[in-house]
Amino acid sequence: MSAFIAQNFVPLLFAGLLFFLLTGFPVAFSLAATGLVFGVLGIQAGLFPETLFQALPLRVFGIMQNETLLAIPFFTFMGIILERSGMAEDLLETVGQVFGPVRGGLALAVVFVGALLAATTGVVAASVMAMGLISLPIMLRYGYHPVIASGVITGSGTLAQAIPPSLVLIVMADQLGRSVGDMYAGALKPALITVGLYAAFVVLLALTRPRWVPALPQEARIFRESGGASGHRSLAAMMALAGLSGWLWSRFHDALINPLVERSGAAPADEVLILSMTAGALTALLLAGFNRLSGLKLLSQLSERVTFVLIPPLVLIFLVLGTIFLGVATPTEGGAMGAVGALVMALSRRRLSLDLLRQALDNTTRLSCFVLFILIGSTVFSFTFNAADGQKWVEHLFAQMPGGQLGFLIVVNVLVFVLGMFIDFFEIAFIVLPLLAPVAEKLDINLIWFGVIIAMNLQTSFLTPPFGFALFYLRSVAPRTDYMDKVTKKRIAGVTTPQIYLGAVAFICMQLVIVALVIANPGLVMDALVRGPSEADLQKIQIEVEPGSYGAKDDDPMRGFAPPAGGEAPAPAVTPNPSDAPAPSNPAPQGDADDPAAAVLRALKKEGGAGK
Repeated sequence: MSAFIAQNFVPLLFAGLLFFLLTGFPVAFSLAATGLVFGVLGIQAGLFPETLFQALPLRVFGIMQNETLLAIPFFTFMGIILERSGMAEDLLETVGQVFGPVRGGLALAVVFVGALLAATTGVVAASVMAMGLISLPIMLRYGYHPVIASGVITGSGTLAQAIPPSLVLIVMADQLGRSVGDMYAGALKPALITVGLYAAFVVLLALTRPRWVPALPQEARIFRESGGASGHRSLAAMMALAGLSGWLWSRFHDALINPLVERSGAAPADEVLILSMTAGALTALLLAGFNRLSGLKLLSQLSERVTFVLIPPLVLIFLVLGTIFLGVATPTEGGAMGAVGALVMALSRRRLSLDLLRQALDNTTRLSCFVLFILIGSTVFSFTFNAADGQKWVEHLFAQMPGGQLGFLIVVNVLVFVLGMFIDFFEIAFIVLPLLAPVAEKLDINLIWFGVIIAMNLQTSFLTPPFGFALFYLRSVAPRTDYMDKVTKKRIAGVTTPQIYLGAVAFICMQLVIVALVIANPGLVMDALVRGPSEADLQKIQIEVEPGSYGAKDDDPMRGFAPPAGGEAPAPAVTPNPSDAPAPSNPAPQGDADDPAAAVLRALKKEGGAGK
C-alpha cells in the first residue's frame, strides 16, 4: 500500500481534493484538509520527513504579513461605499439620458456604466444586481428584447474581473509573484478593447435589429431646456473643451511629470492616457462648477448633471490608477486613497451614514476573510504538493504537448474555461494558477501576459452554466412573472431563466475573442509594461576616457584618469585574502600590481566569457 501511495501520490492528492469538493465542504477547508491528510500519508509512506509541517506556521504567518493583499479590503470598501451611496442609480439615470435618444442608447449606457462600476466597485455581484434592479425594468418598459437586455447587464457586470483595480488581478499578481502595478498596466488595454467590443455589438444590433433595441421615447427624456432643446450640444461643447485639455496635457506630460519622478525617457502610454483623462475630467468639473456658482447658465441641465454625477468617480478612479502607474503609490496605498475618496464623495452627497458605514465594513470583512482563508487553505495544499515535487508531475503532463507556448496556452485556457463552469474565480486563482505558473515560466511565457490572459478568461466563469454567478444574480432581481408597469400602465412579460442564459452566449463569445486576441498579440499587454535596464553584457562594455597622466600602458583600462590635485594618486588599500592569492605558477599580468582595477575587469571579463 505504501509503495502504491508513493508511486501515485500526486494523482491521489488531486483525487482527494476532488472528493472533498464534491462533498460540498467549504473550499478553503477542503484544500487545507487535503494537504494535511495527504501530508501525513506521505510521511507514513516514507516520502516526507516527519518534520515536514514545521515550516507551515511560518508560511501562514507570511500570508498575514503580505502587504499586497491589503489592497483587497481597501478597494472592496471603496466600491461598497460608492455603490451603497446611490452612485449606480445616478450613473444609470444620467448616462441613460445621454444615450437615450439613439437606438440602443440604454444598452450603451449599461455597457459604459458597467465599465465605470467595474473600476469602482470591483465586485460583479454589486454591478449586476444594481443594473438589474435599475436598468432592466426601464429597458423592458420601452421595448427592449429580454434576451438582449439580460445579456448586456450580465456581460457588462463581469467587466469587474478585468478592469483595474480588479480584485482578481491583485490575487493573480500575488500568486505569480509579480507587481500589481504591472498587472494593472498590462490589463488596461485588453479591458478597454472589451468595452469597445461590447459597444460595437450594441451598435450592430441597432443597425440590424432596431426593434430589439429601441430609442428612449420623447416623454421619457427628463432633462429639457426652457426652449425645448435636449442640451446635447452644450454637452458636446463641454466634452470638446475637456478633450482639448486632455490632449494638451498629453503633449506636455513628459515635461511636467519626468522631473517629479526623476525619469529621463518617455512615459508609458497607459500613464499618459490615465493622467490626460484626469486633466480632461477636472477641466469639465471646473467648468460646471464655475457655471453653477456664477449663475451664467452657459451649460445645459444635461451637461451639469453629467458632470456632477459622472466626473467625481472618474477623477477618483484616474487618480488612484494614475498614482499607481506613476509609481508614486503602491496598490495598497492607492486603495487606501480610493477608500478615503469614496468616503469624501459619499459625505459630499449627504449619503454617508453610520448604517452605510457598518454595512460597508461588514461586507468588506466578510470578503477579506473569505479570500484569506482560501489563500491559507491553498498554501497548505501547495505545501504538500511542492514537497512531493508536484511541479515536475505537472511539467511532465505538458512536456509532450505539441505547439510549444501556443499549445500550452490553448490547453490551459480550455481548462480554465471548463473549471469556471463549476468553481469560483478566487478558487481557480489560488488552486490552478500556482500549479501552472512554473510551467509557463519554463516555457519562457511572461507571467504578466499569462496572468492577463487568465483574467480575461475568468470573466466567462460568471456567465457559463450551470454555475454562472452573474446569471444567478440577475435571476434574483429580474421579474419572473408578468407585471403591471407603474409608469406606462402596460402589462410587461417577465424574464425567463432560458432568456437570461441565452443572452449571455454572445458575451461569452466576445470574451473568448478577446482571450484569443491577447494570445495572438502579446504587445497588447507587454507594451504597457515599464521595462527596467537590461543586464549588462560584459563582452560589449566599452570604456571611453580622455587621455591623462595616469597609467602608461595603452591597454590599461584606467588610462586617462588623472590623479587628484596636489600629488600622486594614493595607492588603494587592499585587504589581503590568502584564499584569493594567485598560485606562484600563474603570476599576475603586467600592470596589475600598479592598477588593481585592471585585474578586476579582466576577472569579470573572463567570468562573463565562461558563462556563455
